Amino acid sequence: MKIQSLSIVVPGGCVNDCACCVSKLHTDGEDVYKNQIEKNYQFEDLYQSDYVDAMSFARDNGCNTIMYTGDGEALLNMGFIRKVVEINKQLEQPFRWSELQTTGVYLLKKSAENGGEVNLRWLRNYVRVKTISLSLFNIFDSDLNAAYSKPKVKLAFVDVDKTCLHIKKYDFTLRLSLNMVDYYNDVTPEQIFERARQLGANQVTFRVLYNIDHPSNKKEKKISDWIREHRVKDEKIQEINEYIRTHGQILEQLPFGAYRYSLHGMSVVLDDDCMSKGNDKKEDVKYLVLRPNSKLYTKWDDEGSIIF
Repeated sequence: MKIQSLSIVVPGGCVNDCACCVSKLHTDGEDVYKNQIEKNYQFEDLYQSDYVDAMSFARDNGCNTIMYTGDGEALLNMGFIRKVVEINKQLEQPFRWSELQTTGVYLLKKSAENGGEVNLRWLRNYVRVKTISLSLFNIFDSDLNAAYSKPKVKLAFVDVDKTCLHIKKYDFTLRLSLNMVDYYNDVTPEQIFERARQLGANQVTFRVLYNIDHPSNKKEKKISDWIREHRVKDEKIQEINEYIRTHGQILEQLPFGAYRYSLHGMSVVLDDDCMSKGNDKKEDVKYLVLRPNSKLYTKWDDEGSIIF
């Protein structure tokens, strides 16, 4: 088994209300994936030991990267991240390559939990995050980005330019993870990459929005209908793909099948399988998902994908 990364699911909710959020499609998340790490005091040692085993399993199978992520915003539960940092130190071969997936919420906020420092400094100095993957709907306009992410509180508004500037100030690798919505139908690939360079991006990932072919309830249908209406046209994805192939230099094929290119000084990946649905390489796994119940899965939205 070849594993690209280990997704650490940080429980904590979300301050955004994205209409296309695939996490809303995960039914009964809190009930199915119980938070044994923080809430089962009677068996705390047992589940932390299980967590160590799960992280070690990923390392034993060649996984080098952990991604702090979640069904919401990871930074809403800094205490959980702190626990994972300490658990990682217990591994025979600790993870050295750590990343954070975020919409940018609270990155610039000062927090009493980390001594009053800006959260970016805490992530850099203590958590030892190397790469921040900034998930955005619109890299050109912060207000339009918020129109898609729908922040529930004022503090959740993300100033795209300011956030990217500070990410680079603290010397993180900046990955722009672009949720490909209909706005990009009227934007050229040249404009996208020029804007990414202006923001200081080191890496760019184009994320084709995941959809449900056969919704089973009203919630799924509502989200699926929104994605179908607002996702970028297939023709635009083909245009971006062709631009990457024509102007970029191929680097290598990633374990899940996509190719990574060097383009205008940035690493570029087109990800049309963000939910890991189409991997036909049986020996390769795009990522493992480690839930707060200390169990490992190969899929985000299928509890039947449990490994142990």
